[in-house]
Amino acid sequence: MFRSLFMVIAVLSFISILSAQDSFSQQAKPMKYLVTGTGGPASASPADMTALLKNVVLPTFDQLIKLEKEGKITGGVPIGDRAFVFIVEASSNDEVDKLLRSLPIWGVLKWKVVPLQTFEGRAAIESKMVEATKK
Repeated sequence: MFRSLFMVIAVLSFISILSAQDSFSQQAKPMKYLVTGTGGPASASPADMTALLKNVVLPTFDQLIKLEKEGKITGGVPIGDRAFVFIVEASSNDEVDKLLRSLPIWGVLKWKVVPLQTFEGRAAIESKMVEATKK
């Protein structure tokens, strides 16, 4: 029983060390974030809708198209939805926040940002986990 408990503690400690190392190494290179902006307003009148489209929505599209051409983001709009979904590559959380706040539609939508772990990074952690449990 103590041997099993020791093994569990050792594996958890090993995972903790790997996670800390992975976090440090990812900070040195750009990370990817899944960004979703939802809950766009429904307008009460055609005049309000026209103003919103002209002053907020279309300038946001212009900025996102520019960011996409620069290779900073990739994404699109879910069909039939008032939302934006894209992946942004950034070197820090603050950089993502700055990008979102620069969008004309920033204060209108509800934003969700999910940091993405690379496939390579997760595979390395899982491989080390398998190796640790063999010992």
